[in-house]
Amino acid sequence: MSNSNGFDQVAQDNTKSVHLKALILDFGGVISRTLFETHELSEQALGLPNGTLTWQGPFHPELDELWQKMQNGEISERDYWLHRTKEVGLLLGQNWTEMQTLVQKARGNDVEAIIRPEAIQAIQIVKAAGLQLAIISNELDLFYGFGFSQKLSLLKNFDVIEDATYTKVLKPDPQAYLSCLASLQLAATECVFVDDQMKNINGAKQVGLHTVHFDVKNPVLSFEQALNFFGHF
Repeated sequence: MSNSNGFDQVAQDNTKSVHLKALILDFGGVISRTLFETHELSEQALGLPNGTLTWQGPFHPELDELWQKMQNGEISERDYWLHRTKEVGLLLGQNWTEMQTLVQKARGNDVEAIIRPEAIQAIQIVKAAGLQLAIISNELDLFYGFGFSQKLSLLKNFDVIEDATYTKVLKPDPQAYLSCLASLQLAATECVFVDDQMKNINGAKQVGLHTVHFDVKNPVLSFEQALNFFGHF
């Protein structure tokens, strides 16, 4: 049952489906707010005038030609963000050639500020239920800086972090999901995977994972859909 006020109505017992044992999340867009949602914070951190950053990705795809190319498979997700990195660097008169430069400078020093409160609540619910938690990310430490996954306190709740920064295996490659499952020592049918990119959802389905296509425009509903698999609503 959807609750527009968040997860206040989540059942307090830990009843869950017998065969489901883990929730696997993407990081960027699912756990953290997207860069599209935090333009104002980015502009403040970078010293840019309000309204300078105009690309909107999934929020207004018709106005973001580069985003459309990524969705059509013409360029990769990393290609998209490398282009945006160079673009923002030029606004500052700098030559930025690495994606993590944009993320680290735009996010400033307060990474906690861009974590979705809905994600924190969902993670707490799953952890309290005694279920396993995992992340499969294409760019966690690559974007946020090497060692980031060891610094963000929220990530200590996760049993497995599959980060392509180190594995070099990008979703939707089946091996990205299979490697995570091997680390969890679980079958695909025992896990729910959540991602905001449809191509990654399709990859997860191919290996047999239960999936939720995360809507960055409605994070409350998306997390409810994920938790529903475990019988928490």
